Amino acid sequence: MKYYCIGIKGSGMSTLAQILSDLGNSVSGYDDHKGFKYTEQGLVDRNIKIYYDNDHDIDKDTIVTYSVAFKEDHPEMKRVKKLGLTIKSYHEVMGDLTKMFETTSICGTHGKTTTALLLSDVLGKTLGCNYFVGTGDGYAKEGNKYFVVESDEFNRHFLSYSPTNVLLTNIELDHTEIYKDIDDLIETFNTFVNKATRLIVMCGDDKNIRKLNIKNDIEKVYYGFNDDNDIIAKNVILNNNGSSFDVYIKGEYYGHFDLPLFGKHMILNALGSIGILSSYNIDVNIIHKYLSEFKGAKRRFKIKEFGNVIEIDDYAHHPTEIKVTLESARQKYPDKEIVAVFLPNTYSRTKDLMDDFIDSLKLANKTYVFEIECNREKSEDFPGVTSKTIVDNVSGAELIDKDTIDKLLKHDNSVICFMSCADIEKYEVMFEDLLKNKK
Repeated sequence: MKYYCIGIKGSGMSTLAQILSDLGNSVSGYDDHKGFKYTEQGLVDRNIKIYYDNDHDIDKDTIVTYSVAFKEDHPEMKRVKKLGLTIKSYHEVMGDLTKMFETTSICGTHGKTTTALLLSDVLGKTLGCNYFVGTGDGYAKEGNKYFVVESDEFNRHFLSYSPTNVLLTNIELDHTEIYKDIDDLIETFNTFVNKATRLIVMCGDDKNIRKLNIKNDIEKVYYGFNDDNDIIAKNVILNNNGSSFDVYIKGEYYGHFDLPLFGKHMILNALGSIGILSSYNIDVNIIHKYLSEFKGAKRRFKIKEFGNVIEIDDYAHHPTEIKVTLESARQKYPDKEIVAVFLPNTYSRTKDLMDDFIDSLKLANKTYVFEIECNREKSEDFPGVTSKTIVDNVSGAELIDKDTIDKLLKHDNSVICFMSCADIEKYEVMFEDLLKNKK
């Protein structure tokens, strides 16, 4: 079959395009962004053609799928509709794919990407599996039985999926432009979890997960640090090399694990993965080996060193994610100044979680905040919602922009944490160039 992906450089759409190509389909796509993006490498590796104009030919038997960032009035959307092509939403195509394999859906407000990569890495090296991770990472082979899918609650897209297993990491209010309150979000997760047909693995330490009404009569496994879970991490040690811990399953010692990742949240991600892997009877020693070798996900606590200055790039865009990123930086670099550089994304999230953003950013020794960036909301619809409110309520915080990025140069022997789900990489490049020129 032939697929044409509009918004092909988006993190989810890039991954989908790669999987469709791996499964033997002819794939091409369109994007507004002409510069190279980190999500693009998999497309380049597969020789997937990317167009930037609105006058190239598209075969009549092509199925068009599109990113939600592209509205109906976009020229390319209007063109494919005028051509009379079959158009399917991104989540519809994803739903079709989940029906083709024994699919494990990784869902939750935080931790989806790392957990999906942890799980797919071990499954891929043992039983063989396809995977979809929203960092531009995807892989598929028709002969594989298993499919690991990062399943996003945004716009309730994941309700189109058909999971065999569900791994639920946590539930916390986010996407407030979609969900009216936390109860609405919990109910949506409740609906999704009940779609599983084989196994449900959930973080039992999360109070909102414990509120779920799971009617599905299949095995349910809770994991966490608390004693009322089925899978428990004990004897936890956090140091500047990562984490180590012992795992007990239903009261019995299961094994010792070493994880080259930072923060207790990463241990929870590993526990969730162990819940799925142990259900397939994969040897515990093999699980330990591959977890201990795990390199992490793109844009998740990625470290660069410039002499005494450490740069960390992280996708953190929610207050809880900012909190654990700063705590992880302090775990790895206990003797350095921790500097937060935050680019807020969406006016609705910033407005509704403002107090939590302020509290999280207070964990840094110094905070800098860019003005809000958003391609799906208009600032005029949110009067008074600006980054200045954050800066005014975090002691010593400052606004920053492309013209004042040199403010960061005064922080020697520091860890500079760039955090956002928006395009903060352009500012990282500016800062790196300044550091190199300074040296």
